[in-house]
Amino acid sequence: QVQLVESGGGLVQAGGSLSVSCVASGSIFRTNTMGWYRQAPGKQRELVARITTGNYTIYADSVKGRFTISRDNAKNTVYLQMNSLKFEDTAVYICNAGGSIWFAGAYWGQGTQVTVSS
Repeated sequence: QVQLVESGGGLVQAGGSLSVSCVASGSIFRTNTMGWYRQAPGKQRELVARITTGNYTIYADSVKGRFTISRDNAKNTVYLQMNSLKFEDTAVYICNAGGSIWFAGAYWGQGTQVTVSS
């Protein structure tokens, strides 16, 4: 059974930094592209960043230069470091496993709330 468990969300002031993590169970992590998505109230889920097993990355234009996705294969964990946070970054951040560099996979976590106060 595949499990993705996010942690690290919280409340931060605009301009601040926050890091979220996602631990994946089993072999899903080592052999798959991982990604972060976000969903704000009343909006569709959108891509934030994705990373392949070879550490190739893509980012949404809205977060380029501010967010960094990384992975630790020894810990089955993918990270999202978020700097220079803006009010509009407020959302539930959701981990994804599988798919390709451009397309989401079938496995989703429950999400972790990130709230940026203006």
